Parts: sequence; C-alpha cells; structure tokens
Amino acid sequence: MNLNFIVSPSPHVHSGNSIPRCMYGVLIALIPAFLVSLYFFGVGALIVTLTSVVACVLFEYLIQKFLLKVKPTVSDGSAILTGVLLAFNLPANLPIWIICIGAFVAIAIGKMSFGGLGNNIFNPALVGRVFLLISFPVQMTTWPKVDILSTHYLDAETGATPLGLLKQGLPIDTLTSDMLLGNMGGSLGEVGAIALLIGCAYLLIRKVITWHIPVSILATAFIFSWIVSLDAHYAMQQLLMGGMLLGSIFMATDYVTSPMTHRGMVIYGICIGLLTIIIRRWGAYPEGMSFAILIMNGVTPLINKYVKPKRFGEVKK
Repeated sequence: MNLNFIVSPSPHVHSGNSIPRCMYGVLIALIPAFLVSLYFFGVGALIVTLTSVVACVLFEYLIQKFLLKVKPTVSDGSAILTGVLLAFNLPANLPIWIICIGAFVAIAIGKMSFGGLGNNIFNPALVGRVFLLISFPVQMTTWPKVDILSTHYLDAETGATPLGLLKQGLPIDTLTSDMLLGNMGGSLGEVGAIALLIGCAYLLIRKVITWHIPVSILATAFIFSWIVSLDAHYAMQQLLMGGMLLGSIFMATDYVTSPMTHRGMVIYGICIGLLTIIIRRWGAYPEGMSFAILIMNGVTPLINKYVKPKRFGEVKK
C-alpha cells in the first residue's frame, strides 16, 4: 500500500470560473449602459465603441502574433472589454484616429508591456483614457449635447457637462431624474446611473465582483462631499455625475489591479473615494475618478503586502 502523501500545486478548489466567463459577464453587465448611450448620443456612440473595440482587439492580436511570438488570446474577451471600457470614457464625437491612439496606448503600454493579462499594474482602459486627456485636452473635453437617436457624429452640437459647470461654480439645470436616466452630456459610460446600477446588480448576483469596492468608494465620496459642502444634494450629485458609478463598478473592481482581500478592497475603495472628491473640488480637472483609480492601482501591491488574510492554522501571538 502506497502511503506517500503528495501535495499538488494550487489551486485545489475550482469554482468553474474562467477568464472568458468573467470578461463576457462584465460585457453583459455593460449592455444597459451601452443602450442608454446609443439612445442619447445616437450613431456617435456606436462609431466610438466599435472603433475602440476593433482597434484594441487588432493591436493585441498583432502584438502577440508578431512581437511576442505567442498564441493570440483575443478570444478570451479581455481586449474587447478594454475596448468597451475605453469607449465608455470617451466623448461620442471623438475622431476615429484619436480613438485608435488611445486603444494602442491601452493595449500596448497599459497591458502588453507588462506581460499581458494578469500582469498589468494599471487598468489598461484608464491608461488610454488619461493619455488622451493629457495629449488631446480640447477634443477630450468637447462634449456632444444629448440628441436622442442622433445621426450626427463629428458635427454634433457640443456643450459643458454638469460636472464641468459645477467645477466652474455655475448653476446646473440638469435634474436629478435626468442624471439617473442619462439625459445629460458626458462620456458614453458616464450617463445613465440606473443602467449602470442594473449592471452592478447583475455582477453582484453572478458573483463576478463583491460589494466591498463599489460601496466603499460611493459611501466615502458621498460622506466626504457632504462634509466639505454641508449640502446633501451636492453630495448626491457627485455620485451621479461624471465617471463615479462607471469607475466604482466596472473600473476599480478589475481583478488584476485591485487588492485581493476584502479588508484591502475597503481601504482601496475609501482612498479612491477621497482622492476623487479632492481632485474634483480642488484639482485642475473637473473629473478625478480616472486619476484616483490609477493612483490606487499603483498602491495595490503595498495593500496586498500589508493587508493579508490570516494563514490557515496560524496561532495568534
């Protein structure tokens, strides 16, 4: 009788999850927000999203095939998801050539330069978005006005977003109900709070994400906004405007760039919420979500190092 005890490498418990299943699950959760953007921005939303997705998939395939000399993995859905998230952070009237530059930066620099999926330190879509914001500030802050089922693209009428008006100290004529439905200017994925929350519910039910990061970000942003303004309505506007919901639900929860433990996720989320409101209120840009997430992406390795779960069998000293 063989009494040898052989321990194989982890993982020892399999949940049935896979990279494609997680990626396509997030894409399904983004469908309501995409439909809202199509309704309010029309053909521009479709052109920007398709361009971003096709460019991200193409760049990843070419880099893996001809530079890294490895089997392309574009079928896992990660490049598609990066393309959709990048598009959701762009105006609906952004020229195609600028979108392609953003897609290249997101995939080539934000993802593949670190070794591909699972190795990237920063969220690739946000790397592309911030690069475009710094390089093309005029185009990236020229927002098309809502024009239901519009057939306009580059010649769409433009105007300021509610967050931009708030930053300038100007009155906001956008109703809270319009913010919930998506009837306001902004990036594709910034409009339609209800649609984003539907996607969040889907991800939570399917256990693609946990509540720790979204709730800690939103709760911190609301409380801190209320403290600095003494205005609950202002605090609620901070949650419904800009990329707060999109970032907290779909960007900050990225598996690779967020902490591994629940306690670490809460710390991560609190810091993102604080940084976002600090940048929005006292920084040069009206929006701070992208910068806050990227900053905390860089801090994630430290959080993982110092906030660890108790080892199995460990005796408390």
